[in-house]
Amino acid sequence: MASPASFWLRSRITVIKSLAVSRTFNLKLAALALATLGLAGCSGTLSGAGPYKGAIEAKTDAYNLVDINANNIAPYMHAAQQPALATVIKPVSPEVRLMQGDVLNVLIADTAPEGSALFAPLATGGTQLKTRIDAQGMLSLPYVGRQFVAGMTLNQVENLIRRQLKGITTDVQTHVELVGDLSGSVLVAGAVKTPGRFSTLQGPLTLLDAINQAGGPVMEPHLVNVTVRNGTQVQQLNYEDVLAGNNMVLRPNSEVVVDRARQRFVAMGAVSEPGLKDLPSQNTTLLDALGSVGGLREQNANPEGVFVFRMNEGSVTKPTVLRLNMRDPAAIFYAKQIAIKPDDTIYVTNAAVYEWQKIITPIVQTMVLGRAAGVQ
Repeated sequence: MASPASFWLRSRITVIKSLAVSRTFNLKLAALALATLGLAGCSGTLSGAGPYKGAIEAKTDAYNLVDINANNIAPYMHAAQQPALATVIKPVSPEVRLMQGDVLNVLIADTAPEGSALFAPLATGGTQLKTRIDAQGMLSLPYVGRQFVAGMTLNQVENLIRRQLKGITTDVQTHVELVGDLSGSVLVAGAVKTPGRFSTLQGPLTLLDAINQAGGPVMEPHLVNVTVRNGTQVQQLNYEDVLAGNNMVLRPNSEVVVDRARQRFVAMGAVSEPGLKDLPSQNTTLLDALGSVGGLREQNANPEGVFVFRMNEGSVTKPTVLRLNMRDPAAIFYAKQIAIKPDDTIYVTNAAVYEWQKIITPIVQTMVLGRAAGVQ
């Protein structure tokens, strides 16, 4: 049987070993925590998806920082909308001038006595001739020969035929109809449902008519840009403006190209759906844009750090950064008035407590893993 002295000695040895293990474990744990903190800082995870709110507010040499309030919001609002004046009030039928490739239906009716007439009488429908203007702009008809008609109107061609037949036959009646036209058509191409050529011979064809005949745009109106080309003249319009009344009569042989307007912005930071986004409308506000990306992330967004980064054009060389404090109830009204322009960047900073959580979380995880390893 062990003596009391030997039992006491064994107990002291066990306590000393336990303290040594605990001391070693704590030192290792502290080293692991410091290493984790250092790695977190080196990898940039502490900085989040962008700069801190304080960093934006402090470094203003490269940009103009504007703290939005009721006194300075006016320059950053959308301009008042002026009612569009319709440009198509009394449309006039365009004068069609023939060009190479046009197809004509020519009716010639002869009034000479039966047996001596070269062409059928009008009572029987006359003589119908279908012909195409060749690459040299020439038209070829029996008894008329080859005649240059490119650039002429239909009436001028009718008079030309009558002059050429004078002396060959008695009084003739002529009628020329354009049935396959390049000169009297408009080309609609690009982001429409059914691109193609559309005739202007039925009457005045407006820009809106032509786009509708092509099936309309395949995108939302505010994302549509319209280019009208006529020779060397080029016009660009927004489709929403055309719908509002800024319409025009198209000249024959015009080209209409419908394409996507680059109306985009970038959402970054503590928003629900960050990324490159289309502007919701032509007159998008900050509140509209935030709503389109799901708003601020409630768990980590800093409502005091809502920023709009904007590159300025013209004489203003410095970019502009707008700051909005969404904790202020009036900021909701400001956000509903601030205009968001194409290529703007909306950035919402993280809350300070969230940044600390990103530091503490890896340390706690390391401690848990280290304790589990120490127990083993």
